[in-house]
Amino acid sequence: MSEPPEHGTPAERAEQASRTADVPLTTGAVARRLGVSPTTLRSWDRRYGIGPAVRDEGRHRRWSPRDIEVLETMCRLTSSGVPPAEAARAARSGTGAPGPAAEVPARESPRSRAAGTLPLGDVRQECRGLARAAVRLDAPAVEELLAAAVEQYGVVAAWHEVMMPTLHAVGRKWASSGDRYVEVEHLLSWHVSTALRRRTPTVPQTAAGPVVLACVPGEQHTLPLEALNAALGELGLPTRMFGAAVPGEALTTAVRRLGPSAVFLWAQARSTANLPLARHVAATRWGVRGARRQPVVVVGGPGWSGAAAREMPWPAALKDAVELLSAAATGA
Repeated sequence: MSEPPEHGTPAERAEQASRTADVPLTTGAVARRLGVSPTTLRSWDRRYGIGPAVRDEGRHRRWSPRDIEVLETMCRLTSSGVPPAEAARAARSGTGAPGPAAEVPARESPRSRAAGTLPLGDVRQECRGLARAAVRLDAPAVEELLAAAVEQYGVVAAWHEVMMPTLHAVGRKWASSGDRYVEVEHLLSWHVSTALRRRTPTVPQTAAGPVVLACVPGEQHTLPLEALNAALGELGLPTRMFGAAVPGEALTTAVRRLGPSAVFLWAQARSTANLPLARHVAATRWGVRGARRQPVVVVGGPGWSGAAAREMPWPAALKDAVELLSAAATGA
C-alpha cells in the first residue's frame, strides 16, 4: 500500500521528521524516500557494502539515520556520473567526495559536474526521486516510482504533479547541456508511457459513443494523449486511441464508423495544428435522416493557440480536458 501524501507546512513536516529521525526504516521506505528501487539498495549492499549497520533477528534490513546519510551521498555521487564503486568508497568514508580516480575530466565545467541536478523548483518529493532515478538510468526505480505515483494520486494528479514537472526538468536540462540528456528523456518518456498504459482499463462501449483521441497529421507527441486516455479510462469512459500523426481521411472515416461523443485533437506545434481538419471533423455527421448527430471537437496542445482556441474548446490542462470530455460523453 502506498504511503499517504505529505501534509502541513514545511516547518511542521520538518518537526515530524525530527520526531521520527531515530526510527529505523525498512528498505521499501528508504527506497521511496530516496527515489531508488529496493533492488538497487540490495545490490549496493551486496556489491559495495552500502548497507545497514544493524539487522534484526530475521535478517531484515533496518536503516538508521546514519545509514541513510551514506545512501544519500551514494545517490548524489552516482547521479553526477561517479562510478558506483568510487561513490561507495566516498560514501562509506564520510568525505562525500570521490577520489582522484573518479574525478570528472578537466574539459568539463564545474556546472557539468553537477549533471545529476535537474532544475525542478518547488515540486513534490516524488519528482526529485524520479529525476534522480532517471538521471542514473535506473529503469526499475523509475518504473516503481511512476507506478506508485499513479496508484497513490490517480492519473490526473500524477501527471500534473509528478510526471510533467520531471519531464519538463529533463527537457530543460537537455536544451542547456548540448544534448547530453537525450537518453534520460527517452528512458523517462518510455516509462511514463508504460505506466499510463498499464493504468488504462478496457471500458465497454456505451450508447453515447466513445471519445476519439488522435494527433493531427504530422504530430508525433503522444504522451499527453496517453495521459488523457488513462484518465478517461479511470472514470469508466470508453475511448478509441489512434495515436500519432493520424491522416485526415482516416480520422474522418473513423468518426463516421464510430459515432463518437467527442473527438480530441492534439497538436504540439503551430506547424501541425490543422484548423480546417478540426472544422471538417466537427461537421462530420452520421445516423438516420432526422436524427443525425455530430461530435463535440476539443483541441489540445500549444499548437492550437490563436484562431482555433477561440473557435473550439481548448482546455489548458489535462484536468480541464477530462472535465470537458466527460461532460460530452455523459451528456452532463
